[in-house]
Amino acid sequence: MPRHRRRRGHAPQVSHERWLVSYADFITLLFAFFTTMYAISTVDAQKMSKMVASMQVALKQDPSVVIVPVAPTPPSGSRSIAPKLDTLVELQQQLSGRLQRQIAQGSVALEIDARGLVISIREAGSFASGSADLSPSARVLLAEIAGPVSELTQPMRIEGHTDDTPIRNSKFRSNWELSTARATEVIAYLQQDLHIPADRLSAAGYGEFHPRVANTSMAARAQNRRVDLVILNGATRAAEEPTVAPAH
Repeated sequence: MPRHRRRRGHAPQVSHERWLVSYADFITLLFAFFTTMYAISTVDAQKMSKMVASMQVALKQDPSVVIVPVAPTPPSGSRSIAPKLDTLVELQQQLSGRLQRQIAQGSVALEIDARGLVISIREAGSFASGSADLSPSARVLLAEIAGPVSELTQPMRIEGHTDDTPIRNSKFRSNWELSTARATEVIAYLQQDLHIPADRLSAAGYGEFHPRVANTSMAARAQNRRVDLVILNGATRAAEEPTVAPAH
């Protein structure tokens, strides 16, 4: 009988690197997890959008991963935000994150009004009573504020305010002089030490005549003793700043 030769079967090749596929998937999911945790922990919508874009680039080769960009949410109570206020809203969000402790302590307040973004710094901890000399803690606070502010081009008006208690010492004859001196002291520090361009800065001293609340108690007077850093919006800037006369 003819002999049938057995065909020699090829032994299956065993891959010793299959674990790399599972490991790569695990690393990808871990990266997505921590990136998502970062995204939900910050209130800065602009940074979160940049993060989402970088995730899409990093994971674009994995068809099973779908990322939905998150658009910035306008503040409640307003249908839309005028373009001139967009950067001021973002600046307010950044400063709210930077100054959480000071805001919680009541030494700093942030608000947007008809003029623009108002950063209100209380006298307590910033100036000694009857003095225009900046304290070390006030210098640290201004440095925290100057970081994000320096990224913008809007003009900034520094406004000094006092309560209605009359002052008369060897250096200042009235609250007018004290409030103006405090505003110019802040400007000097912003310009010389923190390098904010001088053409963005202006000073005003209002004495006791622009109080936040009625001067009816010690606590109310403490609220009125302050320095306001006002980042002007486009409308205020156009209305208040003189136009440059054409050269003849």
